[in-house]
Amino acid sequence: MEELDANDKNGRQEKQHFWHVKIAHKNASTNQRNISQLYRKDLLGGALFLPLFKWFREEGPVYRLAAGPRDFVIVSDPAVAKHVLRGYGTRYEKGLVAEVSEFLFGSGFAIAEGALWTVRRRAVVPSLHKRFLSVMVDKVFCKCAERLVEKLETYALSGEPVNMEARFSQMTLDVIGLSLFNYNFDSLTSDSPVIDAVYTALKEAEARSTDLLPYWQIDLLCKIVPRQIKAEKAVNTIRNTVEELITKCKAIVDAENEQIEGEEYVNEADPSILRFLLASREEVSSLQLRDDLLSMLVAGHETTGSVLTWTIYLLSKDPVALRKAQDEVDRVLQGRLPRYEDVKELKYLMRCINESMRLYPHPPVLIRRALVDDVLPGNYKVKTGQDIMISVYNIHRSPEVWDRADEFIPERFDLEGPIPNESNTDFRFIPFSGGPRKCVGDQFALLEAIVALAIVIQKVDIQLVADQKISMTTGATIHTTNGLYMNVSLRKVEQEADLALRTTDYQEYLSPVFQNDPTCIQRLLFFF
Repeated sequence: MEELDANDKNGRQEKQHFWHVKIAHKNASTNQRNISQLYRKDLLGGALFLPLFKWFREEGPVYRLAAGPRDFVIVSDPAVAKHVLRGYGTRYEKGLVAEVSEFLFGSGFAIAEGALWTVRRRAVVPSLHKRFLSVMVDKVFCKCAERLVEKLETYALSGEPVNMEARFSQMTLDVIGLSLFNYNFDSLTSDSPVIDAVYTALKEAEARSTDLLPYWQIDLLCKIVPRQIKAEKAVNTIRNTVEELITKCKAIVDAENEQIEGEEYVNEADPSILRFLLASREEVSSLQLRDDLLSMLVAGHETTGSVLTWTIYLLSKDPVALRKAQDEVDRVLQGRLPRYEDVKELKYLMRCINESMRLYPHPPVLIRRALVDDVLPGNYKVKTGQDIMISVYNIHRSPEVWDRADEFIPERFDLEGPIPNESNTDFRFIPFSGGPRKCVGDQFALLEAIVALAIVIQKVDIQLVADQKISMTTGATIHTTNGLYMNVSLRKVEQEADLALRTTDYQEYLSPVFQNDPTCIQRLLFFF
């Protein structure tokens, strides 16, 4: 335990403590509580956030984790998280995140710092306007969710269990492909190498953040170490795909001499973000544009797929919540597809998603680096260059922060209140981070998730395959280790809705009888 001098609120000298969780070496004394074994198992390729939670419950909301040549201050307190996240740019930067992810994101705005980040964020954010989101609901979110349901219907008819995690990952890749590039990866019907490439690259980035020795900084080793060869191949797959799509779209925009008209400009034939960025005629290099779009491709695909996976998992374990969500969908949508305006009426379903993101946040940790010496709330002093790991998972599951913290209770968020975020919960709920570096795609992600989930539970019933062990691992988000298998069946209420629709159409064809329409019989025969 390290003692740090600090002043209490009355000005008296007091001692503040960072608990040290030492990573023991092979010959270290046994009083290190076997953490070396836990480190090898869980920090190297495992679920990083789980041992962090264990140590949080043992040591308190702020402790120091020594990991080889690197050490982290682990934060599990909302007030400290708020201080660090809001201090981006003046007291804190991305730091380690940028270092371990540059091989993937290049100079993309996801990891860019300083003036470059400001410029790139200012260029990208206008593309995510309200009209764009509305168009995405109709043209992309609903269409992709319908294709997913078509796939699920084949499983319902065959009785074969379906891996919902894999299917959601495929659907969200199709969504992000159409939204970003107006390109359909069609991964629901054919294997896409991009999915595996994204997961491989993110897994590599996480591994780099906890490597005892950053050997990947040595070019020669990157060419001979199998893990690095695999990661480079994955990144090349993603980059080549993005570059090809940019080239095709740029040729079209140039040929049409297209330019943005108005603040909420959408090209009806191609409403993609890429089209918007190219039509804005901003002076930006092809390399920078590629890195920005790659940032959105990876983040947009990975996070929403995980949100949907864990939400459907939690609903499958709570039949009452599932029925309540389905009843709301049936009442609001009346058997049709959701529209942008419907989302605000799907209040309970949104709270199910919010509660899922509390229990399984994506990402489960956030990392920042101190730009200056600083004093955290609680009088914890940190030095310039100190890496700070904010455990979103710990904050979201802390019994000091939440009542019945480990339970799935959608009603904990007031249905008539605002959708929870970092501001209205005072950083107790930070699934999209907070401060200046808050996720720019939060509204896009929530819309995509609620539309997809509404359509799925509207059309099918789901049941978790029995005796299935659901365990967790991480990439940038929380994944299952072996998939999430469910049995699906067609909902009877959906069949009744279809019958009601047919009855309506039948009445429409019969009505001319009462108007002595001579074409009535022909039309009636055609209907049947």
